[in-house]
Amino acid sequence: MSLGSSYIGRSAPAPRPAPPLPHVRAAAPLGRLLLGAAVGHLLALGLTYAVFVRTHPGQWLDGLLLPRAERGGGYEQQTVLVGPARTVLATFGSPTLLAAMLGTVLLVGVLCRRLLAGVVGVGMVLCAVVVAGAAKSALARPDFQIVSSSTHNSFPSGHVSAATALLLAFMLVVPGWARGWLAVPGAAGVSVIASATMIAGWHRFSDALGGVLLGVTLFCLAAAALAGRRGDAGPGAGPRREPGGAVGRGLVGGAVGLAVLLWVLLVVLPGLAASVQSGLLVAIVAETAATMVAVGSVVFLVRSAEFVVPPRLWQRAQRRATATSRDGGAPQG
Repeated sequence: MSLGSSYIGRSAPAPRPAPPLPHVRAAAPLGRLLLGAAVGHLLALGLTYAVFVRTHPGQWLDGLLLPRAERGGGYEQQTVLVGPARTVLATFGSPTLLAAMLGTVLLVGVLCRRLLAGVVGVGMVLCAVVVAGAAKSALARPDFQIVSSSTHNSFPSGHVSAATALLLAFMLVVPGWARGWLAVPGAAGVSVIASATMIAGWHRFSDALGGVLLGVTLFCLAAAALAGRRGDAGPGAGPRREPGGAVGRGLVGGAVGLAVLLWVLLVVLPGLAASVQSGLLVAIVAETAATMVAVGSVVFLVRSAEFVVPPRLWQRAQRRATATSRDGGAPQG
């Protein structure tokens, strides 16, 4: 009886809580995804150069879209948009404006506690300018005796590379929820600059496309470095698993944007559209579509990433700064 009563009165051990399931982000760290995206865009950049610059059909297609002028031999297009295009390029090419925009990236980074991301973003823009200039000097353009082509290499466009990198630098310092709102007008601005380079005859279609791919490649590398430094830890460290409808909505949004662009060109501004040659119009639409896809893809990839310094590292840096200031102010004995 005593044994039975003691057994009955003994409380059963509480069950151990089930171990938490591995997080979705652990299956595919953000850094690896960004490195893969960087490799993919770099391959696309190399393929663009190999097809449009190193082959006869590619050079011929570039010349078909943007034929050389009959007088003077330049690539300036015969349209009333030449004047506005030159104004856009002169404004964006101002060193004062570029310095102000880079300073704004740093300022937003400080205000949003993303100073490291801001510094990386500024370095990314400067790197885009340097790499584009070096590539134009180092890469060769064969002479295939094409009437509408020349041997002068202008691949990739430095203006478009800088514009793309500048837009994506802001993507590093703004919160994740703001990237979608910034992506649409930002991509439109990059498309305007790319179109201006083609209208003014500064660059071919392949040059503008290469500039976008170069900027996106550098962004993926920069974002991968920031994600690797953070160790993909904390909320928002990696992409969340969302229903496939999110991708579908993004594709539909891009298609709607292109439809709106065509409607504006053909219906709202029929006079301007009539003054643009068909090849130039195709080049502008194709460049805009490529910019939307490239920018939209990387923004979707980092949609849940917050490149904020982890609280522990932030507090550690503050303690180090405080200790340094104390040591510097202590009397020397």
